[in-house]
Amino acid sequence: MANKYDVVHNERKFWLNFRRTVAYIVLTLMCILCLFFFYIMLINCTRSHLEIQKSGFAILPSDQFITNLTAILNDPNIPMWRGLINSLIVSIGCVFCSVYFSAMTAYGCHVYDFKGRKFAFNFILLIMTIPTQVTALGFVDMMRNWKLTDNLLPLIVPAIAAPTVFFFMKQYMDSSLPLDIVEAARIDGANEFRTFNSIILPILKPAMAVQAIFTFVSSWNNYFTRNLLITKSNMKTLPIMVYMWRCKDFASISMGHIYMVITVSILPVMIIYFCLSKFIVGGVTLGAVKG
Repeated sequence: MANKYDVVHNERKFWLNFRRTVAYIVLTLMCILCLFFFYIMLINCTRSHLEIQKSGFAILPSDQFITNLTAILNDPNIPMWRGLINSLIVSIGCVFCSVYFSAMTAYGCHVYDFKGRKFAFNFILLIMTIPTQVTALGFVDMMRNWKLTDNLLPLIVPAIAAPTVFFFMKQYMDSSLPLDIVEAARIDGANEFRTFNSIILPILKPAMAVQAIFTFVSSWNNYFTRNLLITKSNMKTLPIMVYMWRCKDFASISMGHIYMVITVSILPVMIIYFCLSKFIVGGVTLGAVKG
């Protein structure tokens, strides 16, 4: 019996190790496949237009990194520095408005038992189903009447109304924010804003980090609304300038410059992710410990 048990145990252990090995191999291949295109971008941003046309793909970088970077930053017709600053201002402003005010709205729906709370929640969810393109023309027309075109404010302030972020925050509060904490803060004499800013927001850090990443990426890559509202070159954001580089006339276009522009436009997104990813991991770990 002991020998039979050992055989069964060893066979089960073998298949567990086999499945684990297969899983690691598949995940490694998928990771390589996802990172391969970033690798191509990083390699090609160090090469000249002639090198890219001649050989297509290369494993090792070239020596044109500084040349390409200097070329895109010093182009008088496309002010990349200004576009980078504008994109940072708009994206950071959108992150703050979207995450903070959506968390505040979700806090109100979660904590207060007021008449019409269910209707307000369902109405906000209904707004999620309306595409941006449906309201874009009306919004642009209104901004023109208010003389707010070629201004960064119309790109930031509407982020306060973010139904997707609100829904995520509300679901997170339903699972991770007991009302006893709010009641205890009220008994201790804290007002509602003090309770929200000092007690609730630290609890929401993982959810806010996730939504900050999504909001930053969405705002950073937004081309549609910005292109409708911005016409002055010194007010344009980075996605518009990437398109401008791509649409240069064929005689002056350089693939090395375009890859460098794409690299510069992606770099802030990667930095934001690496800065906030620890909060995501911490939130997942905290949820596992609670479970």
